[in-house]
Amino acid sequence: MSHKTKSILLWVVAVVFTMLFLVYQRWTGPTYPVSGHMQYANTEIKYKLLRTSDAAGDQEVRVMAPGNLIKGKFEFKRFKSHDTLSVVEMIRSGDTLIGMVPHQAPAGKVSYQIKLYTDTDINGVYIKPEPTVIRYKGPVPLWVLLPHIILIFGAFLFSTRTGLSAIFKGKNTYSWGIVTVICLTIAGGILGPVMQKYAFGAFWTGWPFGHDLTDNKTAVALIFWIIAVIKMRKNKENRKWAIIAMIVLIAVYLIPHSVLGSEIDYTAQPAPKPISQLMF
Repeated sequence: MSHKTKSILLWVVAVVFTMLFLVYQRWTGPTYPVSGHMQYANTEIKYKLLRTSDAAGDQEVRVMAPGNLIKGKFEFKRFKSHDTLSVVEMIRSGDTLIGMVPHQAPAGKVSYQIKLYTDTDINGVYIKPEPTVIRYKGPVPLWVLLPHIILIFGAFLFSTRTGLSAIFKGKNTYSWGIVTVICLTIAGGILGPVMQKYAFGAFWTGWPFGHDLTDNKTAVALIFWIIAVIKMRKNKENRKWAIIAMIVLIAVYLIPHSVLGSEIDYTAQPAPKPISQLMF
């Protein structure tokens, strides 16, 4: 096989692998909405339960429940708090039931659950057996968000390509390693903290200042890739470090995005008065 053919095949594998991980990160992260449908009272119910919000005020959560037969209870409290559960009646607008998640400061979380019921079935049924947790954050400008996303997945692409080149003895292993480090540095070392500042009010919430796994895992991946590039600079045939760094980055990306992210400790704050508008 010619070097050109090998290079094309390695790029194809790297691109496909990167796209699969992009989908994995999107679907497994704790900020991805929970969507689904169910049957209740002979009606097809469709829902989309949000798990992140940068709304300036309260966040709407909508459930499609056609007709006027079905009603909804919206139950909520601040996440990991000593709050008493609040329960309010969901507002009907056409075929939609609407609940409002009370606005929180950035990194504030609210646990909420929706129960559907009818006049003949006041016990009702929960849409999901367990509560959904939504986290508030500040809005991140597109000029920061877009290049961050492009470069963070560019780093994964070039990392994979570099590792494959090291495994199959392709060309430009050292050069692709440098590109990987550049992408990781800009995406995770520069734009990442800027995003954190906009979203949660702090540039860095990883070790040693906090336990934000997104910050920590990016730092670990960058350290391994810097070591790999230094090793390959001293000896271009020292390919094992590129393979190790690639494996580390894959392991890092297997951790869902935003796990153990910034979070307000509500146990240190006074609990608000519970809200109840339901009369039975």
